[in-house]
Amino acid sequence: MKLSALTAYLESLAPLNYQEDYDNSGLIVGNPDQEVSQALVSLDCTEAVVDEAIATGCQVIISHHPIVFKGLKKFNGKTYVERVVEKAIRKGIAIYAIHTNLDSIMTGVNARICETLGLKNTRILLPKYNLIKKLVTYVPLSHADAVRDALFSAGAGNIGNYSETSFNVEGTGTFKGNDAANPYVGEVGKRHKENEVRIETVYPANLESKILMALILAHPYEEVAYDLYNLTNQHQQVGSGMIGELEIPINEESFLFHVKDKMRTHVIRHTKLIGKHVKKVAVCGGSGGFLLKHAIAAGADIFITADYKYHEFFDAEGKIVIADIGHFESEQFTQQLLYEIIRKKFPIFAVRLTEVNTNPVKYFI
Repeated sequence: MKLSALTAYLESLAPLNYQEDYDNSGLIVGNPDQEVSQALVSLDCTEAVVDEAIATGCQVIISHHPIVFKGLKKFNGKTYVERVVEKAIRKGIAIYAIHTNLDSIMTGVNARICETLGLKNTRILLPKYNLIKKLVTYVPLSHADAVRDALFSAGAGNIGNYSETSFNVEGTGTFKGNDAANPYVGEVGKRHKENEVRIETVYPANLESKILMALILAHPYEEVAYDLYNLTNQHQQVGSGMIGELEIPINEESFLFHVKDKMRTHVIRHTKLIGKHVKKVAVCGGSGGFLLKHAIAAGADIFITADYKYHEFFDAEGKIVIADIGHFESEQFTQQLLYEIIRKKFPIFAVRLTEVNTNPVKYFI
């Protein structure tokens, strides 16, 4: 199949506009029209991973972390980033990254951490803003159902656990076509009154072109009237980190043993234990220090993340236990998540997990 079919599906689950400003998710190396029959999934894209793709006949590497975060000015092999990109281009191997956009969805990286730790009643810790828009259009009564159906099929009207949501008000529309017009109803040169329905519905900003096309195709009028509004609402199913609960609270030390076992980490760096049972747990794969105040505000007893610096541990101030389990360790199950996502959608497409341990951090025990 074409590479674009694979990447389009991944972006339908984790749209690129969900990624953070600093990120570089998407197709980094390769042609969307390239034919691919086998993919290699990894957390990072290193030279060893590219070599593995070559050896196993994979035409595309799907990695969590982008190999390129900012523009490259030279390709002379001085850095591992340059060498990876150069070798991938030479060998015709595409590189695709699905990073903070995958972190941000309800079924993404943090959801897999919550599942691994056995957390229930999970929700996004810090929902994102400015991802939802509103469409308002005016439709003759005879076509209102058809237009609504088209909009809903294109992805409009979804709010949390509810679909096909809209608000509808009947009224009277007026218009007069000029000599070049070909009106669906009424006569050229005469003002026409038509019983119409004002339809309002919300939609994800990334689906705008698809939804507008559905509206225009389903609407009977030659000129389709519509308004688009930017909303500042939180998107409760998209954002940073997650928080969940243990079915049975346990003491802090027992929970840390549980985390160490389930997350397969050699060591956990943590703040002073408070001396109470753990019930609410906040998590963020990778560098999640920016979420500490939100974890505290949400009532979390412990915050599991990575990449904490020495002085940042003081920010716990006895209100919460910070547990730094390591960047690789916090995201290592992302590989399996991506493998399952691709296999479920494309069951006859060959996908394999890397056998390379890309963790750059080693432990002397």
